[in-house]
Amino acid sequence: MSQQGPLIVVSTAGRPAFASTLDEAKMFPMIDAGWADASRAVAQMQPAAVLVAMNGTAEPGLDTLAKQIAAQRPYLPLITVDPATSLPDNAIPFSQTGGSFDRLTARLRAAVRVRALDITVMRRMDAEPSARATASDFDPTRDATVLLIGRGAAYPALSVSLGERIGVVGALSIEAAARHLNTRDIDGIVLGEGFSPRVVDAFLTVLTEDARFRNLPVVMTSDALAPAYDLPNLEIISGEPARIAANALPLIRQHAFEAHLTRTLRSIDAEGLLDVRTGLLTPSAFNRDFATAVYQTLSRGGGFSVARFAFDPAHPRAQLDGARIISRLMRQMDFGAAQDDGSVIVAFADTDLRNGYLIARRLSSVMRHTSHGKRDASSEPSVTVATMMPNDTAKSLLARLHDEARRAAS
Repeated sequence: MSQQGPLIVVSTAGRPAFASTLDEAKMFPMIDAGWADASRAVAQMQPAAVLVAMNGTAEPGLDTLAKQIAAQRPYLPLITVDPATSLPDNAIPFSQTGGSFDRLTARLRAAVRVRALDITVMRRMDAEPSARATASDFDPTRDATVLLIGRGAAYPALSVSLGERIGVVGALSIEAAARHLNTRDIDGIVLGEGFSPRVVDAFLTVLTEDARFRNLPVVMTSDALAPAYDLPNLEIISGEPARIAANALPLIRQHAFEAHLTRTLRSIDAEGLLDVRTGLLTPSAFNRDFATAVYQTLSRGGGFSVARFAFDPAHPRAQLDGARIISRLMRQMDFGAAQDDGSVIVAFADTDLRNGYLIARRLSSVMRHTSHGKRDASSEPSVTVATMMPNDTAKSLLARLHDEARRAAS
C-alpha cells in the first residue's frame, strides 16, 4: 500500500489484536500510543491514518482526538475498532466479527486512498494557481446523500434520524434502490429491515461485482448475514436509530469528501470551467458557451432549445440534487449551470421544442425525491422550455425562457 506516513495505533491496554493483522498485511511502520500521548503523536509523526482500539467502551479522549484529526489537511483517516457508543462525525467505525480483522485491511486501504486523492488535489492547486478558483467551501455532511432501503417498523425513525444530518433518498424495495443508484450520486446505503437474507445476499453480491459501487459505504442494521463480501466499507451497526445514524455518518462523509475531490480534479482539468459542487458549468462558462451555441445555430441552421428547472426555495437541497442528476444524465452534447436564483438552466443542442420538452420531462421525472418511500413534491422542479427563433439572440432567448417561467408560475 502506498502510504504517506506511519500508522498510529491508540489503545489503553497494550498492543491490540488487530495490529498483528496489519503487520501481516505489511502495513507499517506502526507506532503504538496510549491516550495520554496520542495527541502529541499525531502532531509530531504526521501519520497516514490513526486507528483506535475502543475495547467496547466509551473513551472520553476520543472527541478531543477526533477534533484534532478533523482539522488536519491532507485528510487524515480515523478508524475506531469495536465502538459501542455513538461516534464523532469523522471517526469511522469498524466492527470485527469473531476475532477476525481481515476486513480492517481493506477498510484502511480505502481510507488511505481518499487521503492520497486529497494530496493530489493539493499538489495540483499548488502547481496551478488558476486552479485555486475551483476551491469551494465544502461540508461533507451538508452535501452527502444516503440511500435508505427498508420497510420495517424502524424505517420511519431511521429516516428521520438520518435526515437530521444528511440528505436521504428512500426506497421501499431493492428494485427502487437499484434505480436510484443508477441515476443519483449516492454517498452510502443504509439497509434496514424487511428483506429476506436471500434478497440481501443478492443485493450485496451485485454491489460487490459492480466497480461503481464496490467502495460505497453499506451499513446493515442487522447481523443476519456475515459481512463476507468484497465491500471494504460494509459495516454492521445495530441499535437505536440515532446511534445507527451517528455511526453511519463518518463512512458516508468520507465518501462525500472523496466525490468532492474527484469533482475538484475534473474542474482543475477543465481549467476551472466546471462547478465543483454540481459538476455542471460555472455560470460564466455557461453564458459564454450559450452565446457561442446560439451564434453557431443561427449561422448553420438546426434546432436549439433551452430548459429551466426551478426548484422550491424552501427545499435548499433540491437544486443541488437536481443539478447533480442533470450532470450525470444529460447528453454529452448538452450543457448547463446552476443559477443564483435557485434554478438550473440546460441547453439542448440540435433539439427542437418538442424533443426539448421530452428530454426535460425525462430529467425531471428522475428528480422525484422520496424521503419516506413516498413522493416528495417539494423536490420536483417546475420546468419551462423555450426554443430558438430565427431572430433570437442569446439574451432574447434566455429572456423568453424566464418570461415563460413567470407565466407558468402565475
